[in-house]
Amino acid sequence: MSTTDGAATAGAVDAADGGPVLRMEAVRKTYGRGRSVVLRDVDLAVAPHSVTVLIGASGSGKSTLLRCANLLEEIDDGAIFLDGEEITDPRVDADAVRRRIGVVFQAYNLFPHMSVLDNVTLAPRRVHGVPRAEAEERAGALLARLGLDGRAGEYPDRLSGGQQQRVAIARALAGRPRLLLLDEITAALDPELVGEVLTVVRDLKEEGMTMVIATHEMGFAREVADQVCFLEGGVVLERGAPERVFGAPEHARTRQFLQRITEAGRL
Repeated sequence: MSTTDGAATAGAVDAADGGPVLRMEAVRKTYGRGRSVVLRDVDLAVAPHSVTVLIGASGSGKSTLLRCANLLEEIDDGAIFLDGEEITDPRVDADAVRRRIGVVFQAYNLFPHMSVLDNVTLAPRRVHGVPRAEAEERAGALLARLGLDGRAGEYPDRLSGGQQQRVAIARALAGRPRLLLLDEITAALDPELVGEVLTVVRDLKEEGMTMVIATHEMGFAREVADQVCFLEGGVVLERGAPERVFGAPEHARTRQFLQRITEAGRL
């Protein structure tokens, strides 16, 4: 793996209480008969209560990295750790691991035949064994906090895209995850709805939620990230604090990517 700021990142993680929440070591992932390499020896450490933002062009490996972190994709080599436990050990219960990780994708993936309240309480009741009354009380508090008070009885098709994405975030938070993974959560939204979803993520950062976010919203990435990782061809080419990666990138390919983003008016 290539990196230009590994020492600084390692220092930040070592200083965190309890070590990294998520750690990837030399993770490799291939697809297809030709075994196309999608992730190449990726190392990553995410400190508690921090936000790591993944940037890079489409196809650079950001989404695959998140899917591997949640064990939705099986890695070909390397290891992934959650709170120091190797979750890629084949003896580990993958479902138990996923109960500790919340995931929000760009497609809301809400159940259309279920109300907002039922969408949010389904996993706590069925997966975590939370009593219905407690699950509904927790869901009501989450919905109110995310600006969805009064929407519990609605069905997804009666909500705007921004509201549906906020329901998806509430659903991910309902299980009280140790780690939250967000994959291009504004990509399917109309521009005027992007802001309301990003505001929710800002609030989660302020509350200390540990997050890994893949996004094309560079201004937002610069604002919320503690660590920025630029991926190219499945490799983390550059990583560091947002002010350095965005303000003084050291790798030529990072500079080229950010230049294109700037010219497109997205930075």
